[in-house]
Amino acid sequence: MNWSDFALTPEQISAIELSLRVGLAATFCSLPFAVLVAYALARWNFPGKMLFDAFVHLPLVLPPVVTGLVLLLTFGRKAPVGAFLADHFGIVFAFRWTGAALASAVMGFPLMVRAIRLSLEAVDPRLERAASSLGAPPPAVFLLVTLPLAAPGLIAGAVLGFAKALGEFGATITFVSNIPGETRTIPAAIYTLTQTPGGDMGALSLSVIAAGLAIGALVASELLARRMRPRRKVSS
Repeated sequence: MNWSDFALTPEQISAIELSLRVGLAATFCSLPFAVLVAYALARWNFPGKMLFDAFVHLPLVLPPVVTGLVLLLTFGRKAPVGAFLADHFGIVFAFRWTGAALASAVMGFPLMVRAIRLSLEAVDPRLERAASSLGAPPPAVFLLVTLPLAAPGLIAGAVLGFAKALGEFGATITFVSNIPGETRTIPAAIYTLTQTPGGDMGALSLSVIAAGLAIGALVASELLARRMRPRRKVSS
């Protein structure tokens, strides 16, 4: 064994670039919805709240293949929603990298919501009421008081969603297949290499890179969260 065995092929580099694109798109597109859902679960009481909470977290307990099948039956080219989006807006998800981003976003959404919800629940409501009593409208209170105080949870949720997107396989391959250069992300490329004679070293190289990307994202999020936490003054 020598170092040349770990050299990446153009197809493997393409899988890494695609995974990063899918992960970033899934994270940034789903984050606003995760914040809204987390806020609703943390602060609002409404009929069916427990059922809604269970539905939001359903991708965590369902087999990923089932989630991918539901996405295919909903957003496929001939499915009702998929056909409408394609015919009226030119948006196609099935067997496209955008579909991989959608599948990754759905799978990572519960993790994002949970982290953000816990952070929102830790915000002292008295601070929000104080801002309201000074005349700040609810949107301003949310943007200027609640969100900054819950920022560590937002960062944690975004990183969890990104890391999940990097490692998503079951729902993605069911929904958008395993097309080189289009939907073959790192997990799909690793799976392909393990099924190819002599592909073990390539699979190992991609596995190391995937682990490095995930660890790097987690370390970066922890550093950002520490910087954004309010510092406690030590009383003398």
